[in-house]
Amino acid sequence: MSDFTFHIRPAVLDDVDAILQLIIALATYEKEPDAVVATPELLRRNLFEAPYAHTLLAVSGTPDSPGKPVAIALYFFNYSTWTGKPGLFLEDLFVIPEFRGQGVGKALFGELGLVAQEKDCGRMDWSVLKWNQPSIDFYEKTMGATAMSEWMGMRLEGEGIKNLNKFVVGKN
Repeated sequence: MSDFTFHIRPAVLDDVDAILQLIIALATYEKEPDAVVATPELLRRNLFEAPYAHTLLAVSGTPDSPGKPVAIALYFFNYSTWTGKPGLFLEDLFVIPEFRGQGVGKALFGELGLVAQEKDCGRMDWSVLKWNQPSIDFYEKTMGATAMSEWMGMRLEGEGIKNLNKFVVGKN
C-alpha cells in the first residue's frame, strides 16, 4: 500500500503555470508535444475570466500542507437536445505517469461525477485515443463506460472555422 496522499480541488488563477505544464505533459504523452499553442494568458482568460471551461487539480499532500499538482481534469458543459439537460464534457484528464495506479484518476472522475450530479447533467462524455488501450480498459471495465463506436468525431480548426463564413446568409 502506498503512503501517497493527495487531494482534489478546483484550480485557481495562481495555478495557470501548473495547468500549462500538465497540458504540455499530456500532449507529450499523446505524441503531440508541438501541438500545444495554449499560453498562460489564454488560460487565464478562458479558464478564469470568461470562463469557458473548468479545471480540477489533484494535488499531492493535504489541503493544509499541499504539494504540487500531479493531475488535471479540464471540462465544460454542453447541452443534450435528447435529454433536455446539460451534459458534462471532459476535454482532458491526465495523471503524471509516476502517480498513476494510486487512485488519482478515479478520484478525479469521482469529483466530476459530483459536479455532473450537482448540475443535473444527463450525461458525461469524453474522447479517448484509439491506441490508448490502458485508458480504454479502465473506462470500460472499471467505470462501466460505453464506447460510442457509431459516432465519429469531427473537427474544424483555424482556417476551417473561418471558411464557414461562406455559409452565412446575406454575406455572399
